[in-house]
Amino acid sequence: MQSGRRFDAMEDGTDLSLLDPDVALQFRKGIHEFNSGMFFECHETLEDVWHGIRGPARDFFQGLIQIAVGFYHLGTRNIKGGESQLEKGLHRLEGYRSPYMGVELDEFRRGAAEWLERVRSGGEISGHIRDLPKIRFTA
Repeated sequence: MQSGRRFDAMEDGTDLSLLDPDVALQFRKGIHEFNSGMFFECHETLEDVWHGIRGPARDFFQGLIQIAVGFYHLGTRNIKGGESQLEKGLHRLEGYRSPYMGVELDEFRRGAAEWLERVRSGGEISGHIRDLPKIRFTA
């Protein structure tokens, strides 16, 4: 990734095209990793992006990272860690309207919240990757 300016300041942060092209590519890579169930790798990729983010989008990226870490923990049977990270990530994403940075947030938050409720209620947490929430771009 380039050093130097990695993020153009945005008034509302909703336009993915305002990201530096290299950063946008890393962001898309992280989303692909999440949707493929590669939660640890997603966390690493998005954390690299997050380090260069300033302004209103910072909590958005941190929320996505925390949700990825939450699913990573659930996959390793660290139930308390998974619950905690899903809760923190959802809390960080609360203030963002959908879409944000090109991401359809409403459906994603709903899916992550359903998993959080499943964990809290002691429900089954195993399943197939297709059953987990996905991060979708609007365009």
